[in-house]
Amino acid sequence: MSMAATCNPMELSPCAIAIISAKPPTAACCSKLKDQRPCLCQYLKDPKLQKFINSPNANKVATTCGSPFPRC
Repeated sequence: MSMAATCNPMELSPCAIAIISAKPPTAACCSKLKDQRPCLCQYLKDPKLQKFINSPNANKVATTCGSPFPRC
């Protein structure tokens, strides 16, 4: 049984450097991204988060982590 994710965009902070600078994501980033995956569509609706979540680098980080963004 998996527990539902607690949606908190700050949980994705380990991914910030990878998203902003196009550096490879860390293991911590990938782990948090997988935890927060159920929340990504919700984050895309937030204008403050949208520019980060919807960027090409964010998509590349998600794919590199093996957790591609869901279709919202």
